Amino acid sequence: QVQLAESGGGLVQAGDSLRLSCAASGRTFSSYGMGWFRQAPGKEREFVAAISPSSNNKYYSDFVKGRFTISRDNAKNTVYLQMNGLKPEDTAVYYCAVKTSSGSYYGPNYDTWGQGTQVTVSS
Repeated sequence: QVQLAESGGGLVQAGDSLRLSCAASGRTFSSYGMGWFRQAPGKEREFVAAISPSSNNKYYSDFVKGRFTISRDNAKNTVYLQMNGLKPEDTAVYYCAVKTSSGSYYGPNYDTWGQGTQVTVSS
């Protein structure tokens, strides 16, 4: 059974940067695509970014393109989300997840979610 643990969230000001980490255990990490999602209060969870098993392909939502970068280190079983130019609307709980089904990286093909890490951006 895989477990995911996110870290790196916090309270920052608009324009600041954060790097989120998601450490995985219990599964062959390098075989799976990984994704980052977020959920703001009162809103549905939404896709943020994803990365293929070998890092050859990366996917981003329109609202983070050019600001966020996803990466992974398969030797460390960890996926990262570098967030630059943070905006108040980026405030949310950020979750990582394992892509276990075929199909779009943007779609509902993920399971095994972490507990999330809070990111709060003040204006």
